[in-house]
Amino acid sequence: MAKLKLTKNEQKKQKDSLKMFQRYLPTLMLKKQQLQAEIRAVEVRTEGLRGEKARLDEGFKKWIGVFGEEGVFTPGILCITRLIAGEGNIAGVPIPLFEGTEFEIAPYDLVEKPLWLDFAVENLQKALLLDLEIKCLEEQERRLEKELRVTSQRVNLFEKIKIPEAKANIKKIAVYLGDQQTAAVVRGKISKRGMERAS
Repeated sequence: MAKLKLTKNEQKKQKDSLKMFQRYLPTLMLKKQQLQAEIRAVEVRTEGLRGEKARLDEGFKKWIGVFGEEGVFTPGILCITRLIAGEGNIAGVPIPLFEGTEFEIAPYDLVEKPLWLDFAVENLQKALLLDLEIKCLEEQERRLEKELRVTSQRVNLFEKIKIPEAKANIKKIAVYLGDQQTAAVVRGKISKRGMERAS
């Protein structure tokens, strides 16, 4: 850290810095609160989707054995052809937004294939959509938490270091300048007495 200059210019500079820190601190604190609220909302949404996915998986378990039927549920029967995503912004943080997907279902003979295949394809689409949305929400949470860490560090820096440091510097300079002024007055009086004695 640079040595503190005990001058009026430095005192003004420290006062300006203090005003700036005190002006930005409430904004940073507000951003921190907003990020915390958004992270909580994303967590709640993610948990809701995970619960929905768990219920869907539980439904699959009841008839998962039919997937093993030879030549019925082939790997290429359902493909994601397009992932629709966007970009959003929360408190200055760019986040991905999940907007949906487009699927392609391979044509199959409705007469030859069992009835459960339509239901399986439909539920598999739902499961894939839930998985993709959960991944998107997890990425949102990761980015928001990273920004929250940085914002929290800045709040702590201003609150615990910069503002107290600026106040201490202003006080130190004020005491020094006050001492200098008192010393100048004393020197002036001594000088005046010396001149009076000389004349």
